[in-house]
Amino acid sequence: MTSLLRGYGRGLVLAFFALVLIWGLMLIILPQLTMLESALTPPRQALGSSVALELRRDAQTCASVLDRYKAPAPASSGGLAIPSPSMMAVPSPSGMATPSISGGSPAGARPYILQCDRATTHRQLPDGTWIDETQGLPVLSVRESDTIPQQIETAQQIATLAQGLFDRLKQQEATAFPYSAGNFATLLAPRLIPLPPDQRAAIEATLSNRLYRLLGLRFDQGGETYERLGLTTLVRTLTFAVMATALALAMCYPIAYKVALATPPERAVWLFLGLVIPYAIVELMRIYAWTTIIDNQGLINGLLLQAGLIAEPIQFKRMAGTIFLVIVYTYVLFMVFPIFNVMSTLDRNQIEAARDLGAGPFRVHRRIIIPHAKPGIAVGCIATFMLAAGAFSVPRIISRGLQAEWFSQTIYNKFFESENSNVGAAYSFAYTLVCFALVALFMWIMRTRLKDFARVQ
Repeated sequence: MTSLLRGYGRGLVLAFFALVLIWGLMLIILPQLTMLESALTPPRQALGSSVALELRRDAQTCASVLDRYKAPAPASSGGLAIPSPSMMAVPSPSGMATPSISGGSPAGARPYILQCDRATTHRQLPDGTWIDETQGLPVLSVRESDTIPQQIETAQQIATLAQGLFDRLKQQEATAFPYSAGNFATLLAPRLIPLPPDQRAAIEATLSNRLYRLLGLRFDQGGETYERLGLTTLVRTLTFAVMATALALAMCYPIAYKVALATPPERAVWLFLGLVIPYAIVELMRIYAWTTIIDNQGLINGLLLQAGLIAEPIQFKRMAGTIFLVIVYTYVLFMVFPIFNVMSTLDRNQIEAARDLGAGPFRVHRRIIIPHAKPGIAVGCIATFMLAAGAFSVPRIISRGLQAEWFSQTIYNKFFESENSNVGAAYSFAYTLVCFALVALFMWIMRTRLKDFARVQ
């Protein structure tokens, strides 16, 4: 701090720290606090007042629809008229007027109405209790066996009771503590997985099922199979992100070593140009370009079919390895550049001295190059992992819905497909914490500190 003040002056240093504070506040702290508030706020459909409001609307709709059947249909004195060939109306052969659905119509005189079937005070609240049992309401239902006027009267009574219940619950919710962890609990909630007997045996024998059961993501209860779908998607996505990061490291480390230490500077420029030039194209276009390569009628399948090596196209869109490959291609520079920047600072005389002392290539990398490049490896792995864990366009475009969705897709669906943004915010915030925890664990394993990243320029 003293050197900063001496070199740049108090005013410039204060302005710099003020800008950093504003940057962190606007782009990091405030968005996360907003996300946390949304995650701790119960969604509307999880409130008891929303159930009461839905009950009132169903009862009112039921009464309104039934009222149309109550009014008698107009009837002519001569019976139902039908058009004659001469364009003149003549009495119908039966000479009878069409009957109207009046108040004394028998049971089954009206068609099935969904709102009438749902207009009942025996409805479950979000906490699992029943309205008639916990809120002191009488048990009322619109029964088809009653006459139309009786059904209308019952529906109106239910609507009145639901309105009173809505006002009471709304007042209670306004004075209650506004936050809860219920949205986070949905991440761990088990869901029933209906499995026919013939499929159950086949799924039980798979390795993934055994791993899910070992981790507690899938279990049996009462003869039925349950799975924690949200947590399963989270674990699978993190596993895929780690595998993609490992694949990127295995591919990029030799490239970085070749460019930084095993290639003359004039040739290294051309190698870098070969890496950078494809990234002048927009990322989305590069991803779509891969679909023309892996498609059933794409480049790879076309060449293999013409060569007679395969009889049918290979379903690359169903292979998880295809997503790994495209992710590595998309984010390869985030792995190569940090490793290259640190490796380029290594004195090549150390490598020559190790070789003169009899060290083989593997020992040179293990004892000299990797320890020196460790900060660059850590930065590259962290950047690639975070980008892979948050990848949305790559798995969505490459798989086209033919593979299990990644957690980023689940969050997107919660926000925009199911209109359940509160649960989506909980998923997003929990995902951020888990990724940060994994990054911290990785830094601890690598024995790297924040100040070591200063070597990665």
